[in-house]
Amino acid sequence: MNSLLKDFFKYTGLNIAGMIGLSCYILADTFFVAQALGTDGLAALNFAIAIYTLMNGAGLMLGIGGATVFTIKKETGKNGNIPFMHSLYGGAAVALVLIIAGLFFSTPLSALMGAEGNALPMCSIYLKVLMLFSPFFILNSILTAFVRNDNSPRLSMTAMLVSSFSNIVLDYVFMFPFNMGMFGAVFATCMSPVISIAILSRHFIKKKNTFFIERVKFKFSELKNVLTYGFSTFVGELASSIALLVFNLVLMNIGGSTAVAAYGIIANIVLVVISIYNGLSQGTQPLASSYYGKGGYPQLEKLLRYGLVSSLVISGVIYAVLFVFAEPIVQVFSGQDQYLKEISVVGVKIYFIGIFFNGINVFLASFLSATSKYGQGMVISILRSSVVLIPAVIVLSIAFSINGVWMSFVVTELIVCVLSLIFTVKLLKEFKSKAV
Repeated sequence: MNSLLKDFFKYTGLNIAGMIGLSCYILADTFFVAQALGTDGLAALNFAIAIYTLMNGAGLMLGIGGATVFTIKKETGKNGNIPFMHSLYGGAAVALVLIIAGLFFSTPLSALMGAEGNALPMCSIYLKVLMLFSPFFILNSILTAFVRNDNSPRLSMTAMLVSSFSNIVLDYVFMFPFNMGMFGAVFATCMSPVISIAILSRHFIKKKNTFFIERVKFKFSELKNVLTYGFSTFVGELASSIALLVFNLVLMNIGGSTAVAAYGIIANIVLVVISIYNGLSQGTQPLASSYYGKGGYPQLEKLLRYGLVSSLVISGVIYAVLFVFAEPIVQVFSGQDQYLKEISVVGVKIYFIGIFFNGINVFLASFLSATSKYGQGMVISILRSSVVLIPAVIVLSIAFSINGVWMSFVVTELIVCVLSLIFTVKLLKEFKSKAV
């Protein structure tokens, strides 16, 4: 096995494992909330996840964007610590806004997300606690990306896995023996980044870090650089958040809380699936940024090929498993509600056809951004998040009711995938011309 392929498997394998672990606590929340609080609790959690995804996207934008600039600067002999400090400055600003929103606007936000009836107070509690802990979530995203790019991908993976499995244990303890309800679910979730940060601190204790906290004069141009490189990642998360919001509102109109709960089951499985694609793209990102900074265009072509093939193989395996085991997987979350089970099983089989195209789109948006084509990466993400998705949901839901909602994801990702591949062909031509 050549060294590039070995590095590719090392970085992507560790990152995929970490991201799967990270997403598992959302699944744990879904399972325990479904068991303890029923359909209304499941619907409330699904409404709240839209805000969680947005907060997570902001943290990833600052972390991945800053870490990408950090890597490029190091390869070109410049000060890589400046993007780290500007990622922290940006994170502090975002966290302040979220804390204020959590303190004063959690109930209006819950209603805006579509929560009503018994689901409204549960959603409000979840959002309030989640946003009050936003500094930890954002700092964890920043540190995870920088530690990974600072030649410690194994420590990043360990932090993600340990914190995620700790959350699963705490979920059970807080919701059942302690009977803390929705507060218990969100408090367990909020402990996860705290534990992860404690583990990541070993990178500093062992003095393996080449980035550190120091007084750096704030420059908007430096923050803009960080945000530019990470923006396609943020818009990718925004895509998930907008999709959740639009799907929830349309499904609430079609089938009420049960239809929203069905999407809650699907959306949480989606979080795990997309975490695998994020792991693939984020694992490739430091290698792509490094070779781009050094002008290693033949290596970039190989990385692109490795990533696309890996994405298709992963999608094939995931869809086969979900198609064959759709009913028992849904049964875990749906309990005795037969109608919820029926529409969820059909939804899984239709919706997840789109992952073949989704995996390619997520990987290419990240790869384009890592090679300074962040404008194209951003276009891919914006099209997926709103320009194509929203009309598709509205039109197909009118034509095919609930099944049309599931189909809209497939249609959106397919259309955007065509454009992603066009961008990629142009990028490959550019690599070949520069390599001569």
